Amino acid sequence: MPVKHDLYQDLGLSKEAVHERRASDKRLDALLTQYDVADGEVLKAEKASASDEDVENLKKKRLLIKDEIVGRLG
Repeated sequence: MPVKHDLYQDLGLSKEAVHERRASDKRLDALLTQYDVADGEVLKAEKASASDEDVENLKKKRLLIKDEIVGRLG
């Protein structure tokens, strides 16, 4: 069963800490929104038994967004 990816655990930061930064950083806010959408696309594809290639491409897209988030928080 597909499970939502825990971004905050990956970042090593609390949800509260990220949301404090998000409130004052419009680009970070947009990236976090994009990440949530991308994560939803991965879950949807996994539930629909999409091809491995399609799921992998969606995961790569999600990872690129996460890398940008890490850069903003770093």
